[in-house]
Amino acid sequence: MITIGLTGWSDHDSIQRNRQRKLEEYASHFPVVELDTSFYAIPSKQNIAQWIKKTPKSFTFIPKAYSVMTLHRSFEEDFNSMEDVFSIYTEAFSPMIESKKVKTFLFQFPPVFDCTRKNVNYIRFVRKHMGRLPLSVEFRNQSWFSEVNRDHTLNLLTQLDMTHVVVDQPQTPNNSVPKIIANTSSELSFVRLHGRNYEGWLGENVTDWRAERTLYNYSLEELEGMKDNVNQLEKESKEVCVIFNNNSGGHAAPNAKQLQSLLGLSFDGLGPQQLDLFL
Repeated sequence: MITIGLTGWSDHDSIQRNRQRKLEEYASHFPVVELDTSFYAIPSKQNIAQWIKKTPKSFTFIPKAYSVMTLHRSFEEDFNSMEDVFSIYTEAFSPMIESKKVKTFLFQFPPVFDCTRKNVNYIRFVRKHMGRLPLSVEFRNQSWFSEVNRDHTLNLLTQLDMTHVVVDQPQTPNNSVPKIIANTSSELSFVRLHGRNYEGWLGENVTDWRAERTLYNYSLEELEGMKDNVNQLEKESKEVCVIFNNNSGGHAAPNAKQLQSLLGLSFDGLGPQQLDLFL
């Protein structure tokens, strides 16, 4: 099975008309969404309950791990311990977990999170405190995939039943990781497409790197290559999930639709699409 989605549901004008029903309209086009807000703050159970209510039964979410959990910042400002952070986070998501609407929790580690014994042990800590929940890991430091470490990294994720996130991004000298087409979980393969804006990722003379990094429109030829990668991964896991993160210019949804067409996919269980009476 292959599923396709986008990062967030709010900024995709090509598939949404009603600002009050953005999630509902999104769920009429795609069966999965990456939930980015949980990186910045742990959502309330009330908000999570609303997201569940607004989406079809088969619709799933990929919540990003809270920034404290990925070591982007210290727990000491707001929590007593890291164990408390994990406990509060998983408790908040318990309604989504119980309703089986979590595809995987995404741990996207920062560029400073390099391949050291301390950080390998932290990944084990993550698995311990997330229990048997489905987890995916995206590294932003090249050292995890050096010639010496690559196989060890993939073996570690396999042992811990964590999905290795296949990253598509430009190969800049210091702040990118290679695209490793590999599977570490029999349940899920996960591909995240950040675009190939080399200058944006390089960061030189860039005023807003967050916006410029993901400012990219994949060509049909590039999507054909991605189709081959997805088909390869589908042979190794029950599901391949592809998430488009190239949305600074609004290209994510159209590119996702193009890849869906190239793969010949139709998604069951989507929400109803609103009719435009003036078309």
